[in-house]
Amino acid sequence: MDSSSLKSAQLLEQRRLHMATDAGKELIKKVGLVYQLNIAPKKLGVDEEIFVGEVTKGPYQGKPDATFFFHDNDFLGITSGKTNPQIAFIRGAIKIKGSACSVAPLDAPPTRSAFLNPEGHKF
Repeated sequence: MDSSSLKSAQLLEQRRLHMATDAGKELIKKVGLVYQLNIAPKKLGVDEEIFVGEVTKGPYQGKPDATFFFHDNDFLGITSGKTNPQIAFIRGAIKIKGSACSVAPLDAPPTRSAFLNPEGHKF
């Protein structure tokens, strides 16, 4: 992956490597949705870096099922389990665009694990 100014770049690289494993491929099949992550270092909409499905940098060529907009620190808090995603959404730290049906399964274990650190790694 290209160099990045994001604190979460190491986590996203780890996600990319995990998605290439058999366990990651199985997870992709279970989830069956495309999530685009727009992660901004400080202010949403400014200098955002975009990551999609396979954990690649850049916008998705098709139409993602849902797009999430995060601040870098909020994304790290959610993936580490320190921040409750529902509370973050209510306070406006996460913005979501897309189908409500594709966002609803985020609480299901297969989808939730797509956002969490594989194998519980800490940063």
